[in-house]
Amino acid sequence: MKQNIHPDYHPVVFMDTSTGFKFLSGSTKTSDETVEWEDGNTYPLIRVEISSDSHPFYTGRQKFTQADGRVDRFNKKYGFADANAKKD
Repeated sequence: MKQNIHPDYHPVVFMDTSTGFKFLSGSTKTSDETVEWEDGNTYPLIRVEISSDSHPFYTGRQKFTQADGRVDRFNKKYGFADANAKKD
């Protein structure tokens, strides 16, 4: 490896924002936010949206998939009536 071209590799705490799950790992990412870990040391905190604690592949839970199509969701979102819908 060439010297002085690679970023510094250091311990970082990653936190899953959806579940609050935290884990300590090595990374080149940096953060201004810090957190005290179980060992009493302070590490940079990186917030992630999904981790093995919340990902459907690892949890076995699948997200509810929308049965409606894109057009139906748009119409519901913006309050348009469906022209093909049966009227009571």
